Amino acid sequence: MGNAKLVASALAVLMLGVLIPASCAINHSDTEKGPITIGDVDDASRETYDGLIDQEGNTVETRIIVPKGFERVAVEEGSFGEYLRNLPLKPHGSKVLYFDGRVKHNDVYEAVVDMDVGDRDLQQCADAVMRLRAEYLYKRQRYDEIHFNFTNGFRADYSKWMQGNRIAINGNSTSWVQRAERSNTYSDFRSYLNIVFAYAGTLSLEKELKPIEPEQLMIGDVIIQGGSPGHAVIVVDMAEDKDTGKRVFMLAQSYMPAQEIHILKNPVNKEISPWYELDFADKLYTPEWTFTRDSFRRFP
Repeated sequence: MGNAKLVASALAVLMLGVLIPASCAINHSDTEKGPITIGDVDDASRETYDGLIDQEGNTVETRIIVPKGFERVAVEEGSFGEYLRNLPLKPHGSKVLYFDGRVKHNDVYEAVVDMDVGDRDLQQCADAVMRLRAEYLYKRQRYDEIHFNFTNGFRADYSKWMQGNRIAINGNSTSWVQRAERSNTYSDFRSYLNIVFAYAGTLSLEKELKPIEPEQLMIGDVIIQGGSPGHAVIVVDMAEDKDTGKRVFMLAQSYMPAQEIHILKNPVNKEISPWYELDFADKLYTPEWTFTRDSFRRFP
């Protein structure tokens, strides 16, 4: 965790012990790129997968076109899947910004989600996943469902935060203390998330989520490798070829240092980028991390 992250968390928490390190960092152990293709198609067929961007679209659904022959999978009205598919995007060509206003120059993203990142080095990889889940639940007024575990196992419920409770930490001991009036403003909600971002990470989030097989993938599922370093991305859309049954999905992430959430390019199969094939081999290659088939998770 960077110094900015420590300072930020100190503003709202009694900090009496050693802080938990951030768990989103560059994976130096596996940088190879394996061959993943759309299938046995000739060069002429590949051309049909070009031009999957509508520059005038301002959401995930309206900006990113499905590959030829595919249709977006159905989502229920009011569901997490519908929320993610309709995430607002910054204008086409926008650059990802770090929390301090610097530009991310790595050419790994197709679009930038129009959601602030804050001004502290907090919203990194797992944090972005938690941010999207929490924003959805907050918007639906499902406050009792907003809770995340710290790396030490402490469960931080937003419903308790709403009641004016705040979090005190003494070494590895964490507890609630009454320190504020009952309130549920968006500012309160964001302050709560800042504390979660400071003390939760890929290790804790991975344990909270339910393992699934890649074939079970749905919008809103998470692909995560817990650790320090570790990383997490979230599925924000899916489409299916009704004739062949082939499915593709789209991923969003943040990274380190804290940065705007963005839609990832497919570094292996540019013909269908930013879509990814579900029938990949042993490893899923994303621009800044390599995942394995046992990395797939779902919110309970």
